[in-house]
Amino acid sequence: MERETFVERLARWIYAAGPSGLAPVAPGTFGSFTAAILLFLPGRVPGIPPWTPMFAIVALVVVFFLGVWSARIAEFRHGKDPGIVVIDEVAGMIVTLIAIPNSVPALIMGFFLFRATDIVKPWPARSAEKVPGSWGVMLDDVVAGIYSNILLRGALLAWAAWF
Repeated sequence: MERETFVERLARWIYAAGPSGLAPVAPGTFGSFTAAILLFLPGRVPGIPPWTPMFAIVALVVVFFLGVWSARIAEFRHGKDPGIVVIDEVAGMIVTLIAIPNSVPALIMGFFLFRATDIVKPWPARSAEKVPGSWGVMLDDVVAGIYSNILLRGALLAWAAWF
């Protein structure tokens, strides 16, 4: 295999979400877990301001377009929708947690709901996955994140009513 350029190394770091995509089993789960932890830190770690819906939307746009760019490079190097690409899970977790209270129960429920919807891929996530190239890689997880966000809102309402 030829030597990676700086741009290819940068793209790999992005599409693999650091080391998460290199997990030997379930790299998508590791990518989602990494995203969940990173999304939990704002407002809890000194120097990191609280997570706001506007910041989440800006982060989503940045992650989405970096994901499209880097996943295209990954597909060139590794084939169609390779397992090492987990930046799409990061985008899906951002969508899952947009405008959701930053709490441990929300994080845990959001993580499991996103993994379930990402695996099952309810319509139109399955259709979005078929969009050509790296756009489809990213879009299906964004759609799964939308489902997860809606389900999480319902779960949190039920949680508040019961507890």
